[in-house]
Amino acid sequence: MRKKVDFLVIGSGIAGLSYALDVAEHGNVIIVSKSVADETSTKYAQGGIAAVMYSPDSYEKHIQDTLTAGAGLCDEQIVRMVVSEAPDRIGELIERGTRFDLKNDGTYALGREGGHSENRILHHKDATGREIIRALLHKVKNHPNIELLEGFYAIDLITQHHLGQWITSKSTDIECFGCYVLNPHTKKIDTILSKITLLATGGAGNVYRTTTNPVVASGDGIAMAHRAKAKVENMEFIQFHPTSLYNPGEKPSFLITEAMRGFGAILRNKDGIAFMKKYDPRAELAPRDIVTRSIDSEMKLQGSSHVYLDCRHLDPNELITEFPRIYAKCLSIGIDIRRDLIPVVPAAHYICGGITVDQSGKTSIHSLYAAGECSSSGMHGANRLASNSLLEAVVYAHRAGVDSVKSFKNVSFNNLVPDWNDEGMILNEEMILITQTTRELQNIMNSYVSIVRSTLRLNRAFNRLGLIYKETEDLYQKSILNKDLCELRNLIKVSYLIVKMALERKESIGLHYSTDYLPENAQEHI
Repeated sequence: MRKKVDFLVIGSGIAGLSYALDVAEHGNVIIVSKSVADETSTKYAQGGIAAVMYSPDSYEKHIQDTLTAGAGLCDEQIVRMVVSEAPDRIGELIERGTRFDLKNDGTYALGREGGHSENRILHHKDATGREIIRALLHKVKNHPNIELLEGFYAIDLITQHHLGQWITSKSTDIECFGCYVLNPHTKKIDTILSKITLLATGGAGNVYRTTTNPVVASGDGIAMAHRAKAKVENMEFIQFHPTSLYNPGEKPSFLITEAMRGFGAILRNKDGIAFMKKYDPRAELAPRDIVTRSIDSEMKLQGSSHVYLDCRHLDPNELITEFPRIYAKCLSIGIDIRRDLIPVVPAAHYICGGITVDQSGKTSIHSLYAAGECSSSGMHGANRLASNSLLEAVVYAHRAGVDSVKSFKNVSFNNLVPDWNDEGMILNEEMILITQTTRELQNIMNSYVSIVRSTLRLNRAFNRLGLIYKETEDLYQKSILNKDLCELRNLIKVSYLIVKMALERKESIGLHYSTDYLPENAQEHI
């Protein structure tokens, strides 16, 4: 099948859906979603979306909190832009049907999370992402200019490379003509030509064995962009969420939102001792990188597989009202959060780097934009401030949409693009080759490229990844493609970028913490 469309959107989270709704007033849109449309990282976002709504909060406070969390590597101009545009984008989400929690007086009930100096987190109970996706998908499915392809898998971006031209990462004239997409109904690879393409494919938590990300988060957009020779940056900064529910064997790991600590929950070690104040005066409300390393340190010191989150001192009725999904989930495995400690462990959560974009979401490839977790805008620096991710995604979706509408009428379809050729390929039925290699990859990343790193561990990971890469590329070149093989290939590519950039950074800063470059005030046992 061969299709033409004005705007091609790859990904159906908050960034992709918001962008689609913005540009659909000006042309036709196709959204490619690799699973059912709502199965995205957005859906799993519990805490909420950060924005300055009322005094005594201010833009300046939100900006400074973001810069502090980012450990000096944020782009301050970008931070100021995103924070100042937040209220307008929140208003747009509300207009599109999102229902944020209100107080009795009709004002928004604002939560507080680690690293924030004021209450500024808009939320819908502890299922904010689900509510946002519900509202946006309802609008998308009822828009006459939007076609939603669920279960379709993006294989590769189409550039001059597919016309037989030689391009490199130093080329300045690379153009995106669309995307090759695996059709789940025909098992064939379709060609979708587009004037403008937006990558909104989310993160890559599944390079790790334990992650809060859904199984669809395999770094597809970042890997495709890198293969197309787009610029990618800051991949060493992987944020581990401090508190996922310790429930071995469950995938994805169930998130225990940071808002719970903002509500007053306390972290305790296996002896029941509250430990955060010995690591940071902000205790449970320190930025995520600090809380995560503190938990990791306690676990190593005590030889334990998890720590605990204690809510027993909090008002039980308010606890259930504020966190109904967490209460129900814990109760389903025999934990009553009103009376029992919650076992928690850090889990891979968010990539702060990604495809390099400018203020309008443009990548280094013409006619290709990126927004959301797959992009690197300069907003997050070395460590993302809690609940800034949904905010950045919706701000950049809007800005990318505005720029796309201005430019798409000057872009023509490239009719010379060939259809996918799999002549001579064989149907590979040995799934064990893929599943075993995926497990091996995740174990390598968990063991050597996790919360605390060293040059020795990183080099070992790099060498192991080289072997896996060669084996998988050989399989890829011979096989009729399927989603599992392509996902594995993308996971390997993203893992390589994480390790490569981690080796290049000769310091410990933010989420990149190396025992070879310990900061002066580091705890000796970390």
